[in-house]
Amino acid sequence: MAWWEATARIDGRVVSPDATTLARNPRSAQRALRALYNSAFFSRVGTRALIFDFKQVNRYLSDPDLRLAARKRVLDRITPHTRVVIAHSLGSVVAYEALCSAPDHSVRALVTLGSPLGMRLIFDRLDPTPQGAWPGGTHPDFTWTNITDPSDPVAAIDDLTTQFGTHVRAAQVHNGPHAHDATSYLTDTITGQATAEGLIDG
Repeated sequence: MAWWEATARIDGRVVSPDATTLARNPRSAQRALRALYNSAFFSRVGTRALIFDFKQVNRYLSDPDLRLAARKRVLDRITPHTRVVIAHSLGSVVAYEALCSAPDHSVRALVTLGSPLGMRLIFDRLDPTPQGAWPGGTHPDFTWTNITDPSDPVAAIDDLTTQFGTHVRAAQVHNGPHAHDATSYLTDTITGQATAEGLIDG
């Protein structure tokens, strides 16, 4: 439902879930899927892949053991020499929670790509809650750059300052027909600049 509402805001071909129609249209999962397949983005995603993504997000948010294991895998890769963490899509949720849970980390920059962190579906279930939590830990010069494509419905909430504070910087890229593609995000100059900033010794 959150993806449907977000997609309707950025793609005129997708009817809003609250649109008035001649027939009664319940806010059901089936109707949401039908609406999403009218969008430029989701029309290229197979049904099985889309449902798998839904299940993957839900499982991460509702399975405490899986959640802790995923966060541990991120933290195990962070050494005293790690300066930048780059995370795409659901990975940005895992990275955010992992960094918040280990405030003494060495990371100086978080770069999130196509992140759903601003969607209520995700935001309301973050652990720890954003109130009082910050992925920068104790590092005073930590930067967080959230990079989105205006056509990416997964990252439709591109301004995270309302939920996470004014220190989050927003940047936009244009990935063409592959709005949510990780490679397109990673190879953009803006991502390179945000990454380089975290590597410069301050």
